[in-house]
Order: sequence, then C-alpha cells, then structure tokens
Amino acid sequence: MPIKIPNQLPATPILESENIFVMTEHRAMQQDIRPLRLLLLNLMPTKIVTETQLLRKLSNSPLQVEVEFLQTISYESKNVDPEHLASFYTSFDKVRDSHYDGMIITGAPVENLEFEDVDYWQELCEIMEWTSNNVYSTLHICWGAQAALYYHYKIPKYPLGPKLSGVYKHNVLRPQSQLFRGFDDEFYIPHSRYTEIREDDILAVPELELLSVSEEAGVFAVKSTDNRRVFITGHPEYDSDTLALEYKRDIEKGLSIDIPKNYFPNNDPTVKPHVYWRAHAQLMYSNWLNYYVYQSTPYDIEKVGASL
Repeated sequence: MPIKIPNQLPATPILESENIFVMTEHRAMQQDIRPLRLLLLNLMPTKIVTETQLLRKLSNSPLQVEVEFLQTISYESKNVDPEHLASFYTSFDKVRDSHYDGMIITGAPVENLEFEDVDYWQELCEIMEWTSNNVYSTLHICWGAQAALYYHYKIPKYPLGPKLSGVYKHNVLRPQSQLFRGFDDEFYIPHSRYTEIREDDILAVPELELLSVSEEAGVFAVKSTDNRRVFITGHPEYDSDTLALEYKRDIEKGLSIDIPKNYFPNNDPTVKPHVYWRAHAQLMYSNWLNYYVYQSTPYDIEKVGASL
C-alpha cells in the first residue's frame, strides 16, 4: 500500500531510495478514495528508526494508508529531537474522538519494570481501552503485546534472566490463520527482550488463539478470536543491523550480554549479519493490513465503534 505520510518526514527519502511506494500528502489529495487510517503509538526511544521500519512493512499495495504518529504526554522522550515530535506526532487528547481502521502499538525498553511502574502506564491503559471502540484492529509488538495481554486479559509476563536476543525459527500452529497466509511451515523472526509470556496462560483464555511458537523463543503470535487484537512478541520489522546495534550498545553500557543467536555468520560480531526474515515479515504485515483491517473495517470510518 502506498503510505500517505507528511512531505518532510525523514523516512520519506529513505523509503523512496528503496523503491518503496510512498505518497506525500499533496499527491494523496489527488486520489478520490478513502484511505485506511492507521495510528502508530511509537514507544521506542529510536523513533525515526522505528517509523522507517514500520512504514517499510506497511507499503507497496494498491491502496492508500494514512499513517498518524502518536506519542505519550506522560513521558518525555529523551532520544529524539523535540522539533521532530512537534512536527509529526500528536497526543491522545487530540485523537480521542477519532476513529481508525488500524493501530500499531510498538515495544518499549521497559520490560524489567512492573507494568504499573512504567511512567506512562495509566496513559497507555487509557489508550488501550479506547482502542476497543475506536480502532477496528490493533497490532501490538513485543512489550506492547505483553502490556496489552496483561491489560485486556490479565496475562502476566515472566523474567527470562539472560536477554533473549537473536533470530529464531518459528512454526505456524494454525496454517488456516489469515495472518500467516502464504507462509512456509517454518520461518525466522528476530527477538530482543528480557521477559516472556507463556503458552499455558494464553491457552487458558477462550477469547485468545495461539497462532505461532518457537522452540527457543517461546510464544510468538496470538490474536483475539474476533481478529481485533493481534499480539506478536518479536520484531519482524527489524533491519539487518538492528540486533547488531543493540548488542554494541549493551556492550558499551558494560552489560553482560550474549552474542545474538543465529545472527552473525560463524557467531562473529565483526561479520555483517545475513537477513533471512525479511520476506515473511513483509508478508505478515501485509496480511494483517489486508485481512484484519482492509477487508473487515466499515467503509464509513465513524461506524468503527458501532460495528464492534
């Protein structure tokens, strides 16, 4: 899908250089169709990197997707230029009365904190509750998935001890699931986290379906039976060097950290990593956008809440 984004967004020239179909606001105004409205709550500290990664995965399809960026106001981001936030991000009080076809809630580097100890937890809870009536389908990523499973279904997270970092093999448990339509029986996805959710807790909730697991990384994909909430514990959107940069950052902080598994050739951090998750990652995001958003959401965006 061509992504409708602000003309001056830093991601625009990057995506265009990769032959990814992006559409500026000016060009989008020339098309007489209703775009899908997506809201992206970006909780990651590296906001511009995350914007680019996710826009890359939401692109290259015949439909318009209008993406808005949301930030929390109960926590001030220290790793991004305030001018960037002021130019491209909105706050919840400004979208509270709006409706969206889809929403993405990203991960955040706060896994070692109790949910209630996160600075913006109450604001996030308010946003997650709001999605029940104002968003047709919400995709939650990594800590965002753990937070939503805890908020909506009281499913806890558990500490892992050593950080889970690497690229892991996964299996599809429900081949009929539209989220994994076109997938191979096995596929690889990056993970980077200190906590996990457990299979038994998911299976104990009738409103949830377990879709995919990894022998090494555990639960990967879960969704609600009505398809309105999707949860993934990994990072399909990661670039080829994301895990390498995280590993370098952790080493520079003096953390005792293992080399990301199944990532560097010969387990050598000085060697450029191979990418073998990109195709499935693109397909997963396209499937969510197509089957759980585009083909299900009402044409009249104001009827999103009334149709749920």
